[in-house]
Amino acid sequence: MLNPDEVDLGARRVRSRSTRPLHDLALYYLPFATGLRPLEVARLTVGDYLLEDGSVRRESRVRADVAINGRDRPLFFNHRRLDEALGAYLDERVRAGHGLGAAEHWRGLDRHGPLFLGAEGEVYPITPNGAEGQNRYVCRPLLEIYRKIFRQADIPGLCTQSARLTLMSRMYERGADEDQVGLVLGIADRSAVREQLPRPRPELAKVLEELA
Repeated sequence: MLNPDEVDLGARRVRSRSTRPLHDLALYYLPFATGLRPLEVARLTVGDYLLEDGSVRRESRVRADVAINGRDRPLFFNHRRLDEALGAYLDERVRAGHGLGAAEHWRGLDRHGPLFLGAEGEVYPITPNGAEGQNRYVCRPLLEIYRKIFRQADIPGLCTQSARLTLMSRMYERGADEDQVGLVLGIADRSAVREQLPRPRPELAKVLEELA
């Protein structure tokens, strides 16, 4: 788990070291802000993030066809630094002419198109992963990009899972329970949530303080 200063330090390093700083910085912030996995990020569309008038869709959904477990769940975009990074990246896409739609809607982008595109505007391919019939998929280019981003951030142990654990920890700090954490991160079993990051237990003396 990372503290806010460590997250910001990693972001500064990514910005200074990346050849696609706007694209990579937005990808960097996504798991910290939303808990999304790389495959889910690859499946996101512009319309999942933006409303028709171009504003951010604060309360969205991880649609069933986006979620790794095939279950629809809430998705919240309430992270200032992610907004700044992703907004700058989408502006860059418009200037480059990548994935455009009607100019007056969705910031000029195709609402059904992927939220993230390759350097030349290409769609990141999603391919089957595993034995036939297993219904498992992977986006290898985006996985490799995430590995590169985390190397650039130069924080020991940083990966998608540690970013998700950081989000879990912050949710706990703000009073969320295991059901809420599991719902946001796409973990159905409360015991699985506890295995990844047990909910902090306050000291009994603190719980009982000034109850009389």
